[in-house]
Amino acid sequence: MLEHELELRFCKARRAAIELDYQNLNPEQRRAVLATEGPLLLLAGAGSGKTTVLIHRIANLMKYGRGSDADDVPEWVTEDDLAFLEDYIKDPAPEKKERQERLCKLDSAVPWSIIAITFTNKAAGELKERLERMLGPEANDIWASTFHSACVRILRRDIDRLGYNKSFTIYDSADSERVVKDIIKDFNLDDKAFPAKSILGYISRAKDAMKSGADYVQECDKAGDFRLQKIAKVYAEYERRLREASALDFDDIILLTVRLLQGFEDVREYYQRKFRYVLIDEYQDTNNLQYLLASTLAGRYENICVVGDDDQSIYRFRGATIENILSFEQQYKGSRVIRLEQNYRSTRNILEASNAVIKNNQGRKGKELWTRHDEGDKVNCYTAMNEHDEAQFVSAQILSGYSAGRKWKDHAILYRMNAQSNQIETAFKRNGIPYRIIGGIRFFDRAEVKDMLAYLCVVNNPGDDLRLQRIINNPPRGIGATTIERAQNIAAQEGRSLWEVVRRARAYPELQKSAAKLAAFTDMVEELRRLSGELELPAFYEELVQRTGYAVMLEQKNTVEDRTRLENVQELLTSINGYLENAEEPSLSGFLDEIALYTDLDNHDPNEDCVVMMTMHSAKGLEFPVVFVVGVEEGIFPGIRAIGEMEEMEEERRLCYVAMTRAKEKLYMTCAAQRMLFGRTSANRPSRFVGEIPETFVEKSGRNFLSENDGEGQRVLPTAAERRKAAAIFQGDRGYSVGSSTTHGYAAGAKPTASRPTGGPGKVGGALPSFQKGDMVTHKAFGRGMVTALTPMGGDALVEIAFDNVGTKRLMLKSAAAHMEKCGG
Repeated sequence: MLEHELELRFCKARRAAIELDYQNLNPEQRRAVLATEGPLLLLAGAGSGKTTVLIHRIANLMKYGRGSDADDVPEWVTEDDLAFLEDYIKDPAPEKKERQERLCKLDSAVPWSIIAITFTNKAAGELKERLERMLGPEANDIWASTFHSACVRILRRDIDRLGYNKSFTIYDSADSERVVKDIIKDFNLDDKAFPAKSILGYISRAKDAMKSGADYVQECDKAGDFRLQKIAKVYAEYERRLREASALDFDDIILLTVRLLQGFEDVREYYQRKFRYVLIDEYQDTNNLQYLLASTLAGRYENICVVGDDDQSIYRFRGATIENILSFEQQYKGSRVIRLEQNYRSTRNILEASNAVIKNNQGRKGKELWTRHDEGDKVNCYTAMNEHDEAQFVSAQILSGYSAGRKWKDHAILYRMNAQSNQIETAFKRNGIPYRIIGGIRFFDRAEVKDMLAYLCVVNNPGDDLRLQRIINNPPRGIGATTIERAQNIAAQEGRSLWEVVRRARAYPELQKSAAKLAAFTDMVEELRRLSGELELPAFYEELVQRTGYAVMLEQKNTVEDRTRLENVQELLTSINGYLENAEEPSLSGFLDEIALYTDLDNHDPNEDCVVMMTMHSAKGLEFPVVFVVGVEEGIFPGIRAIGEMEEMEEERRLCYVAMTRAKEKLYMTCAAQRMLFGRTSANRPSRFVGEIPETFVEKSGRNFLSENDGEGQRVLPTAAERRKAAAIFQGDRGYSVGSSTTHGYAAGAKPTASRPTGGPGKVGGALPSFQKGDMVTHKAFGRGMVTALTPMGGDALVEIAFDNVGTKRLMLKSAAAHMEKCGG
């Protein structure tokens, strides 16, 4: 055994020897990786490499355990071992590595004793993939998953303790809304006074506070608020219906896990002993239930590491509370705080501009991001004449970037609300720019795909009344709405599930006429249930598609739309196969869990070469070389509800910070002198967020009738004459007329854009470029093609070109001319 002084030297040498494994990290990242014991808060700024830190931290836990963070020494260590380590630090030769690892290892963590929780499937998938690359097959035993996935795994094992069936179904937001709408109808409530989505918001907040339906009814009755009393009764009925169907919504998944852990000591002790290390990503976005879950799981060892950025807390509307991260040090006495401030993503100008904006928030722990990257371009703040001009400006910059060698996928458009995408979409279509909207109709939301998933849900859990109603007469089986309604009434009266009633249809006089058809349906489902236990999942699915008659129905209709629907039904098999490749213990319920927890963002393919459009909230965690933040105006961003409300305004500012820090190389922020939105035209001032960026980091362009500021960093509104002039220039939906840079509001010396062609055969003043039907042309983006049609439209023309490689495109001639020239046949 070493003496005390030698022990201190050994601990120091052990840490230094372990640290050599992580020389690729910066000093603060290494500190985070080597701090293994006790509560740890990592304040990880945007683009600071937090995932890299998590990966290396888990690797260190498995390889060296608490070796880098311990002050005790094993009894078998000798002075010779100490001398070896001190020599190794000076000369870490490969042949010494084996002994170094043996001497530095102390209580290494087994993979299943580590749980790493994040928010999205995409982030969890990246974590798993990178862990496997670094650690090999052992990484598969680490619990790296989302909050919901981890909770579903716990519930599948023990939810029967709470009186639920282990084969429970998960309802997505659309399913939950359907149930609430049915209750509103049954309670004879006005759906305009009591909108389903609003009621679900109240229910979600009540669940986050761990209030049951009965608790909420009692609370609202005591308060005496008539409206809340009605909502509370809807909640109580909603809770009852889900329980009867053995169904959970997204809030239930975490709520019931917390109840299970808090209510059953043996279950709680099992998981607290199991998880020696708990890591929580995006901690600033956690709500009360997620906080309770994390703190309960870490209750035994308190080796909890939370990673987050208070400056990126943007989900208050979902119940996230920034207090979880701001008060971490008070909740965990003796916790360590490490700030990761070096940014590896953005240029210096983008970073300094972002820092300047977020500094205006009061409720933050404070940090200053910095980078070794070059200054880069200044932030381009463009003031458009209206939403058409804004959309055309964005299109022009993207076309210019594409012509200079960028890919379409290098560009992202971020907006505050989905309605803002309309004009940009129109401009993209005119200019032949391929794009994709994150937040559109998901594959799993298509009617035919939901139908097949409903069949799978009923096979897995026949008590799922909602899904049963969807498929009982789909395809048509002669089971009418009246029969279904009668069966539902019987089920309600007897306290049974709809399945139990239709399965015993002959026992009810009201159902006698339809008993044979109902029996044929239930016999088919029972047979499918039997097959689900005998066949592999892909073979079972193919059998289900045929036996239900769904495929035959679509084949017989044989329209273009129905052929597409059949392809989608068949495409679900791809998702099944993808699930089987990654599942440890594949099962039908496991597949349904994965689909239920799938989000549209998970379907974002970074390899698909198209411009990405999404809300700022959806962009969290992503990055792009070029980012356009559009509609940066008072009343839009920040939204009207945030003005005058400090907490709301700080959340909007954090959202702006998130949007700005998505950009790696170029950042554009655009606003409009006047904008039509929701059918109303308004003249908004530029956002205060733009005014918070120092002039040093900004390049302004656009409308020339704006003052630099009016004493408060705000715009002087255009006069009536100027608005009439703008309206004359921007006629109709097309809204473009080519003229001087003054007319269009482009800055002097600005680069030529698609909306202002310069040079070449397409050179124009006020006249149309000289292209005609039959001309062979070469387009910078689309290659060689032939003009097949020209249709005059106002002061422009719609040109149709059949390209050799990309098919026929319809473009606005003046915009296309800047990127196109005639060529020989």
